[in-house]
Amino acid sequence: MTGWFAGRLPAEWQQSPAVVTVDREEITVILSVADVELEGSSEAALAEARSGRASAFREDTRDQRMEIAQEAQHRFERKVSWGLAVGEPDSGHRELWTHVSTPTMTRLRQPQRLVLDTLVDAGVARSRADALAWCVRLVGQHEGDWIEELRQAMDTVADVRAKGPTA
Repeated sequence: MTGWFAGRLPAEWQQSPAVVTVDREEITVILSVADVELEGSSEAALAEARSGRASAFREDTRDQRMEIAQEAQHRFERKVSWGLAVGEPDSGHRELWTHVSTPTMTRLRQPQRLVLDTLVDAGVARSRADALAWCVRLVGQHEGDWIEELRQAMDTVADVRAKGPTA
């Protein structure tokens, strides 16, 4: 899929190659554009300028992005979501404009439900569902290297299975 988007996206939309992330329901495409140059400006002014550049890009490219998304959705049978990075990946501005929010069913025992209820009672989350999403984001932030290693291991297993005998 990354190759298809690399070929389909206009070159002027890509300061660097688009970051394409895929799961069972959604394809997320994060585009990157040049940073804003403001000499002698405060961090707040730079943040506002980056936000403005992202808003302008979103509006200026809307029709073409929708057309590309329709083609991709037909081809890959997944929804397409868009985002933009303005400036450096670590220090710049990043926005996700559209995304799929998929409900997920889980069974929790009382100790886990009590953790979620504590987060709700403390005002950290509005509901158990929000508290669970908060916990997942926290694990993703703090265990990112481990999650990436796990994904690589799963890719290796998939490669080995593909090379195996067929029935």
